[in-house]
Parts: sequence; C-alpha cells; structure tokens
Amino acid sequence: MSHCLRLLLITLCCLPLGVAVGSTPEPGSQCPVLDAADADARQSLMHYVCFHRAKPGDAAHNAKTPDELPASLPWQPAGGHDLVFSHTRSVYWIHLHIRNSGPARDFWYLKLNYPLLDEITFWQSDQPAEQAIVTGDQYPFASRGLDYRYFLLPVTLDSGESRSITIRVRSSGALNVPLALETPGEVIAESNHLTLGHGLFYGALLVFAIFNMLLFFSSGTVYYFHNAFYMAAMGLFLFAMGGFANQYFWPASAEFANTSIPLSLALCALAMTLFGRSFLEIDAGTIANTVLKAQAWFCVGFLVLSLVLPYSKTILLNTVLALTVIASLFAVALLRLRQGYQPAKWYILAWLVMFVGAMIYALAAFGYLADFIAREALMQAAIGGQVVLLNYAMVQRWRLLNEKLLAAEHNARTDLEFKVHERTAQLRNTMRQLEKANRKLATLSLNDALTGLYNRRHMDNSLPELCAEARRTGHPLALALVDADHFKAVNDAWGHGFGDTCLQFIADILTRHVKRPRDIVIRFGGEEFALLLPGTDTAGALNVCNALIQDIKNTPVPAPDGSDVRITLSAGIACLGSGEDQRELFERADEALYRAKAEGRNRAVAAQSGTVSQER
Repeated sequence: MSHCLRLLLITLCCLPLGVAVGSTPEPGSQCPVLDAADADARQSLMHYVCFHRAKPGDAAHNAKTPDELPASLPWQPAGGHDLVFSHTRSVYWIHLHIRNSGPARDFWYLKLNYPLLDEITFWQSDQPAEQAIVTGDQYPFASRGLDYRYFLLPVTLDSGESRSITIRVRSSGALNVPLALETPGEVIAESNHLTLGHGLFYGALLVFAIFNMLLFFSSGTVYYFHNAFYMAAMGLFLFAMGGFANQYFWPASAEFANTSIPLSLALCALAMTLFGRSFLEIDAGTIANTVLKAQAWFCVGFLVLSLVLPYSKTILLNTVLALTVIASLFAVALLRLRQGYQPAKWYILAWLVMFVGAMIYALAAFGYLADFIAREALMQAAIGGQVVLLNYAMVQRWRLLNEKLLAAEHNARTDLEFKVHERTAQLRNTMRQLEKANRKLATLSLNDALTGLYNRRHMDNSLPELCAEARRTGHPLALALVDADHFKAVNDAWGHGFGDTCLQFIADILTRHVKRPRDIVIRFGGEEFALLLPGTDTAGALNVCNALIQDIKNTPVPAPDGSDVRITLSAGIACLGSGEDQRELFERADEALYRAKAEGRNRAVAAQSGTVSQER
C-alpha cells in the first residue's frame, strides 16, 4: 500500500501546479481531443491517441525531443486499439491531446501498463523539455519518480485547460504500449486488485515450493527438489516479467534487470527438464533419457549465453528453448503413459495447460497479442493450474508407489508364510525321520540284534537305577545270571548257524517265563543271559529260574540232521543286600553261577548271606 499513499501525496502536491496552455498549435493537433473529465472518454482513450513509427534513418528516429520532429510528420490514429508491435528497431512517437471540461482543477495519471520497455520519455506541452520524465529498463528504477512497476505520468489540468502529451518509446524487444488515463482513486483501486491477485499467486507458489523442499528433506526423493526448483524459477521469471524484480530485487541495476528475464527463463527450462526426467522415471539407457540429459545441458549452455549475448537475442532463444522443452516433455509423458505409467496422465494435462498459457503469454510478450495484463493473469492462472495438477500427479505417483509397496509387502509376506509352512513341514518330516532313526539307533544300541533281547549296555544303564530304587523303597531286587551248558560243543558239532538258532530258542524260553512288565531279560555275552527281577526275593527268583531250566531241558531243539538236541542251563542268583551296590550284587550272582557250573550244571544256585543255596 506504500505506493498508493505516495500516489495520493503526489496528487495533493500537483493540484496547484496547473498552468494554462497558449494557443500555439501542437504537433499532432489533428488528433481528437480527449475530455479528461469524461469517464467514458477515458475508457476509450485509444480512440484519441495518434502514433508515428520512425524507422532507422528517418529524421524522427534521431529526434530526442518533440521540437526536433519534422513539422510534416504523419501521425496515425490508434483507432481504439492498443499499440502492440513485434520485435522492431524503430522508435515510436505517441501523441495525446487532452483537456479538462470540468468546473475545477483536477488530477489524473497517464499509465503505461507494460514494465519491459528500454526507454520511455514523457513530455507535457506546458513544461520545458528539461522537465521531461526519462525512464525505462535501461535506467535505475528511481527514475520513474513513483514506486510503481508500471510507468505513471501525473497530469494536472485547470478547468478548461488543454494539454498535449508526447511519448517517445524505444526498446530492443517487442513493444507493448497499453495506455490508460485514470484518476488517483482508479489507479489505487486497480493497484489493490492487482496486488491481491499477485500476492495470492506468488504466495501460493512460494508455499508449494517450500512444501516440496520439506518433502525432499524428509524423504530424499529428488523430484520434490526439482519441483521446488521449477516453481522458484518460474516465480522468478514471472516476477521479472511483471516488473517486480526490477522494483524490489535490483532497482539500481538496470542492466541486470533485462538480463534476469532470459536468465530466469533458461532456469525454468532446466528445472522443467530435471523435474520431468525424475518424475516420469525415465530408465537409463533409453532414447528419452539421452534426449532429456542433452536437453538439460543445452539449458545450462543457454544460461551462460544469457549472461553474454544481448537481451534481444537471448529472450528469443530462451523462449524457443522453453517451448521446445515443454513440447519434448509432453511427448515423453505421452510415451510413458502408453507404457502404463499412470501418473503421466496428470503430468500431460498439467503441461497441456502450461503450453497453452505459455503460448498466449509469449505472443503477448512479443507483441502479437494486445492486453498484456490480461495475458499475464492468464499465464498466472495457467501456472497455478499446472502447479495444482503437478502436485496432484505427485500425490497419485505416491499413491501408486504405496500400492506397489503394499502389494510387494503382501506378496513377500505370503511368500514368506508359504516358505515357513513349507520349511516347517520339512522340519517336522525331518524330525520324525530323526526320531525314528534315534529310536532305531537306541534299539540297536540297547538291544541284541540276534535275539531281540536287551544287551549289556541296557543292563549297565538299568541295574544301577534298579539298585537305587530298591534301596530307596526297601523292595527286594534279584539278579539271575543264566548260562547255556556246554554251548561250545553245540557250535562245534552243528555250526554257528544252529548255535544262533539255539540262542534264539533260549531267548524265547526266558521271555516266556519272565513276564512281568518290569522284569528284564538281557543277553550280555555269547551264551550268557541275565534276569533283572525288581520286587522279587531270592525264593521267587529261584522259582523262576528252576521253571525255565526245566522247560528248556524238556524241550528239544531240532538239529539240521533231524535229530533232537537238548540244552541245559545253569543259573546264579543274588538278591541285593543292605549297603550293597550293583558291582557287588553282580559279583555274588556270578559267583553263584560259577558254583552251579562247578556242581554239575543244569541247576540254579542262590547266594544268601555269604552262603550259596541250590536246588536241582
């Protein structure tokens, strides 16, 4: 609002300065006279404007003041159209004749609504030539007199006073000379509306850029940085094109004010290329990737050229570059969409909006379309739409990546569960096989392979436990050692095969007589067997041994030649005594067996209290 207050102050200061104009005819007096007090006439200002195009070499081209213009200069009416000229080296003279038909002195501003003109000079017919306002992009911003991005000429007229205004315009680029004659209130109102629009636009652009930078720092995803870079570069370009950069960033550097426009445009092209390449996920090694990389280097080269070449050349080159970049990104996005990349759909729509807005803005900037302010607003709307669509495309890309991540996680979890079930089943099967093998191994390690009876190892494991149990409970424990009589003679007479048959026969007899669940029959030698009889005293053990001795004696074994072979057994019995361990118990049973052999075999002998009892 500071420039609005300054406008009001200048209005108050200029009101008393009006001076009546003499009757001397002015150049271009054949142009219609504008009644400044008539609002409708002011709205039709361009019907009262005349202009002359002075080509290089013409006398008017070299003229520096209106007094130097030829008297016969042909003025051309504007015919109600804005003065818009494409790239030209000509100098344009503009003439306007106004008067105040109002009852009192009044004040207006002649406003030129285009900030990018190299040199503009304003003359009023009642003022000396040295009081002319000389300003433009080639002069410091302070030369405008008012802190305003457009060019303003204060005009004060007494009641009935007339005045001629002459403007000389020269620029190395396109020429837009949209003129308006407005009261201070109208200037302030329009400025407020434009300020609001520009504030909303640049503020939103800044917020989006900062938001994307925060996303980049938090996620490390590079296309967020490129998008922030693009929005910052585009904002800087429009800021420069709108005259704001010259007003706020470098008001004292007239040369850089011009250079900043093609420079920021090349930055936009570079940012667009980098963002498109990262957002569209262009695979390395593809033609599209090669084209975009080369395009990025071209943008860097054009950045350097913007600092070297004159503005008139770089603005054309960089405009062509920017439009080429937009078109190439549009084509690459179409290719990615055909390849199934869905976020490219919104990217294409964003660049379509941008391309249309950029074309219209470029045509207006280069003098092919009138009403630059409207085109500027259209460009801002196009960029605003593009930014919204690009950010929506990034949201869709994030959603697509999230869906892919969730799908990959689900597939990985499903695959893991399947593998876990598969491995669990394999492990269970392996465990069952291992358990079966362990049982088989345990059987092989604790059982006799020939007879199926327990072996000596099982006896060594079981006897200490049974002795400890008997001592703990006080129950008796009997150990009987059984040996086949003259078994060597059987092997010698009939062979070891028949000997094995006899051993199996003996095992069957022993198993038949030792039937209680806890009784254990053991083969612990060639023809040596043992009976572990928990809960059995000496008498009971003698009864068991005598029964099986009689059974095997009375049961012949058929020999290979058809004859019957009778086998006898000898048994030594010992019952666990007080304070006795398994070694002593075994020795007493072995001693009793020795006694049974010595006394004629085919008998059972029990060791009792150091004595041996026998029964035939």
